[in-house]
Amino acid sequence: MNRVCCSWMSRDFLTDLAAHGPEGSRAILVGVELKGSKSAWTLQDSLDELARLAETAGLAVAGATYQKLDHPNPRTWIGSGKVRELGELLAASDATYVLFDDELSPGQQRKLEAALGDGIRIIDRTRLILDIFSQHAQSREGKLQVELAQYQYLLPRLAGMRMGLSQQVGGTGAGPVGLRGPGETQLELDRRQARRRIATLRAGLEEVKVQRSQHRARRENSGLPVAALVGYTNAGKSSLLNALTGAGVLVQDKLFATLDPTTRRLSLPQGREVLLTDTVGFIRKIPHDLVAAFRATLEGIEEASVILHVVDSSHPHPAEQIAAVDEVLGGLDLSSIPRLIVWNKIDLLPGAEAPAVLGGRHELSLAVSARTGAGLPEMLAKIETILGEGLEEVQVTIPYGRYDLVQLVYEQGSVTTKADGPAGVSLGARVPAALARILDEFVVKPGAN
Repeated sequence: MNRVCCSWMSRDFLTDLAAHGPEGSRAILVGVELKGSKSAWTLQDSLDELARLAETAGLAVAGATYQKLDHPNPRTWIGSGKVRELGELLAASDATYVLFDDELSPGQQRKLEAALGDGIRIIDRTRLILDIFSQHAQSREGKLQVELAQYQYLLPRLAGMRMGLSQQVGGTGAGPVGLRGPGETQLELDRRQARRRIATLRAGLEEVKVQRSQHRARRENSGLPVAALVGYTNAGKSSLLNALTGAGVLVQDKLFATLDPTTRRLSLPQGREVLLTDTVGFIRKIPHDLVAAFRATLEGIEEASVILHVVDSSHPHPAEQIAAVDEVLGGLDLSSIPRLIVWNKIDLLPGAEAPAVLGGRHELSLAVSARTGAGLPEMLAKIETILGEGLEEVQVTIPYGRYDLVQLVYEQGSVTTKADGPAGVSLGARVPAALARILDEFVVKPGAN
């Protein structure tokens, strides 16, 4: 027999919605814990994250309820008794939104709406995340990706949205009596229009993908390596980008504050330059369809020379956050790209705990604080070391008329010796393979004076 539990959130999550929506939009959170689950994340952890998602979307969380089940109810996800209890909780709290911590099927959503009555909106975790994405998308690519994901989510749910609408009469003009059918229903028209829009959005994303490939080719021709910041949402990637480059990217203590990728130049300690790219954060329990909709953004990571996996060291479950990111990245061909674990927010840890964060679990890892700057010089030196492992040794004499190449050597490589001579600037350096090919005609032959 299922054991039913209910609890109110211990913290006060009531917020003002002036910035994001109508004042007074209150929500009840609903979580389900399946018996036998071995996840390190507790049900309370998951509800706390859902509460932060709700806050980010602009909803005030009035309370929460949960249930432990052997398996979800196929009709309503939660049991019938819990549905009745949820209705009482909504009435008592004057809430109009119910946020489920899992993705509901279209049928479950319809049955819950019917059971809880008019005026109650049922929002599952996927739709809530999509709403947040739609608030934060700024670039054309980001907006196209969000809209595509929204249509893919809504398409199988159109039946519930259109129930009760009358059919449109089909055909025009005279016709045999009794043979003029009703034509397409509004539902069929909506589905056809949605599929047409999905095709248009996919075509638009392909155009963006081509444009991004052209930009990537230009960057590759410039020879500047790329360091990609990835990590769980709110791990502090944007704060790191700002601390290192002064990019001025929006930083908020909210989930998914960054959706569109941002790239800035970064100078390393010995003068070499790198492109530092911020990416959208990851989160647990995102359906693969939603990840696929953002694949065009994630593909940018494939061009990286090094991946900087930023982890919130103050989070109670950093290992699980790492696993959530690794699961998404596992679908991309990234095995050959060096990865550095960057334990951020060490300023939030007691001093005695900071060394334990690393714990020897990752060979390439270090601890930093984007807020205080602690560990950032060591991080830059580590990036330089990793990038240096892919450089080639060259001895070249570059004519004075090609000083642009000298500048490229300093920007992209590591100069070990420099001397001015009658034929030009003689350099001993370690440079990327692409630049080594460009410099090939200036290589000093063995035995040359």
